[in-house]
Formats: sequence, C-alpha cells, structure tokens
Amino acid sequence: MVLRELSLMLIRDLKDPRLRGITLTSVKMSDDLRHGRVFFSHLEGQSRAAEAIRGFHSADGFIRRSIGQALTLRHIPQFDYEFDSGPETAARLDALLREERSRT
Repeated sequence: MVLRELSLMLIRDLKDPRLRGITLTSVKMSDDLRHGRVFFSHLEGQSRAAEAIRGFHSADGFIRRSIGQALTLRHIPQFDYEFDSGPETAARLDALLREERSRT
C-alpha cells in the first residue's frame, strides 16, 4: 500500500526535478508502521542518488502528510530513503552474460 501511494505521488504530485527518473523498488515498514525504508533506483544510476535523497528529504513533510491521509494511519511514519543498486547490478550482469554468450 505504501509503495503504491508513494509511486502515485511521485507521478502526479512531486514536481521536484531531483526526483525525475526515479523508480521506487520497494518499501520496508517496521512492525508498528511508524518507520519505513524506501528503496529507489535512478535512470542515471548511483551518481544521482545523493541528489535524489535531498529531493526526498525536501518533500518529506508533504509525503508523510499525504501517506497519513491516504492510508488513514494512526501514526504517520518516518521514512528513510536509500538507493537500491540491485537493478543497476542486474543490468551490468546481464551485459556481461550477453557478452560471454556472443564470444562462444
């Protein structure tokens, strides 16, 4: 639910240019739903991660308020934002495998 709401916000509400090219990969919430870790990737890779995190922190109040309203939570969660290098690593491994296949 949180991932879906954050994704919708990213598409329609958040206009910060630092958040363009972002794909949310997962959200891990604590058991009491008071804390969440938002994992994201960027089209331009890890080089833009720090800038994107600053964009998320800038919009954090709006994000928290919107999540609290959309999900009618008793406590509005705090979010940490982390770059997810998984998609980037997978693409690099895929390229290496394709290169190896073309050699044989």
